[in-house]
Amino acid sequence: MRYITLFLSLICMALTVNSAQAARRVAFVVGNGAYKNVAPLPNPPIDAKAMAGALRNVGFEVVEGSNLTRDKMTERLLDFGKKAQGADVAVFFYAGHGIAISGTNYLLPVDADIKSEMDVKLGSAINIDLTLDQTMGDAKVKLVFLDACRDNPFAAKIKSNSATRSVNVQTGLAEMKSGEGTLIAFATGPGQTALDGSEGGNSPFTRALLANITQPGVEIQQAMTKVRAQVNEETNKGQLPWGHTNLIGAVYLNGAPAPAAPGTAAAPSAAQIAAVQNSEVEVEFWRSIRDTNKPEELQAYLTNYPNGQFRSLALSRIASLEQGTANKPDATRNLSAGVDPAVFTEESSQLTEDKIGLDKGQRRDVQRRLNGLGFDTKVNGVFNQDTRNVIARWQAARGYPKSGYLNRLQHRALLSEIIATQPATASSDDEPKPAPRRRANSGGGNYQAPPQRHNSGPDPAAMGRFMGGVVGGVFR
Repeated sequence: MRYITLFLSLICMALTVNSAQAARRVAFVVGNGAYKNVAPLPNPPIDAKAMAGALRNVGFEVVEGSNLTRDKMTERLLDFGKKAQGADVAVFFYAGHGIAISGTNYLLPVDADIKSEMDVKLGSAINIDLTLDQTMGDAKVKLVFLDACRDNPFAAKIKSNSATRSVNVQTGLAEMKSGEGTLIAFATGPGQTALDGSEGGNSPFTRALLANITQPGVEIQQAMTKVRAQVNEETNKGQLPWGHTNLIGAVYLNGAPAPAAPGTAAAPSAAQIAAVQNSEVEVEFWRSIRDTNKPEELQAYLTNYPNGQFRSLALSRIASLEQGTANKPDATRNLSAGVDPAVFTEESSQLTEDKIGLDKGQRRDVQRRLNGLGFDTKVNGVFNQDTRNVIARWQAARGYPKSGYLNRLQHRALLSEIIATQPATASSDDEPKPAPRRRANSGGGNYQAPPQRHNSGPDPAAMGRFMGGVVGGVFR
């Protein structure tokens, strides 16, 4: 009986290997380090060579290159795009310099000589979004690994040549969202810079990828959890890989686990296995970031698990970090107290904000309150694009739908949040108080309204401002 069981197991393993080999699996692997116009990077070509070998070992056809010029990168990308059409799995791996301009990410060939934003957009750099869409759009599963979150070597030139117009030159790479069937993994979080590693070796991120993603029987999302943990530990919490995934079903690069031998207990369903795996992945993810002091790492958890088990803890810690009180739990303990649960689902827009009827003084009050929470913006009573971006950051940090515009519920939540976390006297001495608050305090120095309002209901002064705004909006 033992030999029969062993024989059947070997047949199953052989079928699994044959199935994996029959599937069309294509990879683009490039490492750029020998830059001609900026300081070279020693490790990306080494990273690419090691990754290409690892992927070939598990059945990938690899389009490979090192230290490629713009023309050579284009050639390789065209070749990869042809091979990736209709592929079962397509992998895109890049190591080298990458830059973010106004929220768009670009890869840099070794002959890049960028002096302005125009140079970037006219072809000196390679737009990542367009490249992935054009080369991998038809593949069933798309895995993207970007070991490119290094300092922008052309940042000073771009800024100095853009004096007459606003240009946003970011640190590291900007956040990217994955489409259906896609996993995107960065060496570190959006806006952060990653380590290149010791000369002659692999970067921490590539080293962790090599150690985990092609392990036999390991699902890719479980492998990425191990990658995050390994990089976090190796860098003494100085770097935490970030990603976004929209995969449908389990993905294995080196064979799925062998099925149970005959005569054993019935195997759990695919849904049960997926549920357990996802729960384990989430717990490991949370463990890797729960003590972080970087809000973007906590936000990465919320992006991947918007309804996760640790959602409230992540929101609370983000709030405390934004206020500079990460080790003072009492400061944010009541952030969600008394907040209508609908605030987490109700969308907001210019129309919903118009319905609130905020006058200029109330807009100044919103800006002042956002400043008090660490979301810095000018207090001028004008909701320009800068303020819209700050409102969107506040919405994202609290788990509300992110639009940059307020609705009634979010406005009330903001008022309650300030009352719960900051006394009325916390405003800067050199900045005028909102007019309604001055009138509320004009009768004497024993003003105790904020804690009473938090426990008993809406702020009467705020309600008065709200009604005045509505009436004013009708007659404007």
